[in-house]
Amino acid sequence: MDILIRPATPADHDAVAELTAQAYLRDGLLDFGESDAYLGVLRDVAGRAAAAEVLVAVEHDRVLGSVTFVPSGGPMADIAGPGEAEIRMLAVAHAARGRGAGEALVRACVDRARATEGCVRVVLSSQRTMHAAHRLYERLGFVRTPERDWNPLPELDDITLVTYELTL
Repeated sequence: MDILIRPATPADHDAVAELTAQAYLRDGLLDFGESDAYLGVLRDVAGRAAAAEVLVAVEHDRVLGSVTFVPSGGPMADIAGPGEAEIRMLAVAHAARGRGAGEALVRACVDRARATEGCVRVVLSSQRTMHAAHRLYERLGFVRTPERDWNPLPELDDITLVTYELTL
C-alpha cells in the first residue's frame, strides 16, 4: 500500500470535512449526533488550515484520513503549552482503517514536531472510548498524562478527555 502524507490543499477540504465528520458520527463520538456543535468545528477544514497544518493521508488521489498538527501551542491548541506541539482531530475513513493511515499521520506529526525549533513534546486529547486510537498512541511511545485530563464542556460532567504526551 502506498499511502502518501501531505498537507491538505483547498481541493481536499470538502473530502476532509466529510471524512472527519463521518468518522466521529459513525463511532458515536458526538453526544448530539448531527446537531452536535462540535460537528461544525470538525467540518471547518478551511478554518483549521488557516490556524494550523491539516495533513491528509492519500492513496491514488483518494483521501483516507486527516489530522490537524498544531505547532508550538498555536491558536488551535487545546492543551499544548510552551515547547509543545499538539495533534488534533485525527480521523480515518472506516473503509481505510487498519491499513496504516492513522499511524502514518501521527508519525508525520511527530516528525514535524521534531523539526520545530524548541519543541520538546507532542500532546493530544482523546475521548475515553477511542480505544483503537489509544493503542496506536501507546504503540508509538505516547504515555498517558492523567494530570492533564480536562473537560471541554464543564456543564456536561461525562465529557472528560484523556491526554497523552510523547517526549521528543
